[in-house]
Amino acid sequence: MRNSMDPNTSPSSSGLRAIPFKRLVLFTILFILLSSAGVYVIYAQFAERSFSFDWRLVSFPFLLWVLLLLIVYYVADGLRLHFTLRALGHRMSRGKVFRLVFINIFFSNVTPMATGGGFAQIWYMQRQGIPLGTATAATTIRTLLAVVFIFVATPLFLLSLESLENSAISGQIAAYLAVFITLYLGFFAILLLRTRWLLPPLTLIINALHRVNLINTDRQMHWRFKSKREMLRFAHSFAAYRKGAPGDVLLSVIFTVVFLLSLFSFPALLMQALGYDVSYLNVVGLLVITTFIMYFSPTPGASGIAEGVFGHFFSGVLSGNHLVLVTVAWRLLTIYLGMLIGVFVTQAELMRTRSMHGRA
Repeated sequence: MRNSMDPNTSPSSSGLRAIPFKRLVLFTILFILLSSAGVYVIYAQFAERSFSFDWRLVSFPFLLWVLLLLIVYYVADGLRLHFTLRALGHRMSRGKVFRLVFINIFFSNVTPMATGGGFAQIWYMQRQGIPLGTATAATTIRTLLAVVFIFVATPLFLLSLESLENSAISGQIAAYLAVFITLYLGFFAILLLRTRWLLPPLTLIINALHRVNLINTDRQMHWRFKSKREMLRFAHSFAAYRKGAPGDVLLSVIFTVVFLLSLFSFPALLMQALGYDVSYLNVVGLLVITTFIMYFSPTPGASGIAEGVFGHFFSGVLSGNHLVLVTVAWRLLTIYLGMLIGVFVTQAELMRTRSMHGRA
């Protein structure tokens, strides 16, 4: 008889099949509608209802550069998780890691706050024999490395970019933002380095829910046990990451930086192809701030908000007839294309799971 915590039992037998299909379809439709609405807002408010396609974006040199940047983008995304897992003492074949890249892109962009993306990653890693605590730690650490870079850089760019000197989000707001980011990162520092400090307040919250009759006694005991167990498992996994092979830890950080730089380089490549003389640092800075805002978007994949914020920031850089074009091309290359590939990869994995259980 298998133990309920065996990584090869319940998660892989139910897995993504437990996700309500109708809800997933509704979120996908919502993603499309909100993205379209965001593009329309750019067209109506920032581009002065001007749009024209530029054939320079389908020239062979440009497409070659796009292909090379996409390869760097996807490979770096996969390798940052690959080396995070290695630092945690676990290995997964690179082919499976790169399949996970596209599964994550799809689910994180059709579920609010990217919760489905984390669930899908953990489900897939458990199917490959990675324990729950390690899978959770790997996805959290991978995300946290990117968050640290973005959150640290955001106030610096807000205070230094010339294109934001007269913006309403600079100045005093940037100072408040710096305080918020410090508190946010401080919480994660406690979570990672002093996990036990969070157990008493978490227990108080669970007990309070019981006192106001929101949960019964059995659920109170279950939540207290499970939360303590998973937090301690997570703390153990992060300690294992810090004590992992220095080369693996360093490479996980390096490929996180490469991934972010490639992500932020797509708009610069698009603008250069269209003949704009723009500062690469300025483009990266605006993308860092845009991505920071996207982290707090409640919509699936920051749909609508991402397009609107991008259009607002770059309306002073791009002409009206190119603003919508660059916005759509940016989202197509960084999100839509990966989501499309993710649909087919996810379907293949689900079919493989059904086939395995059919033979069982």
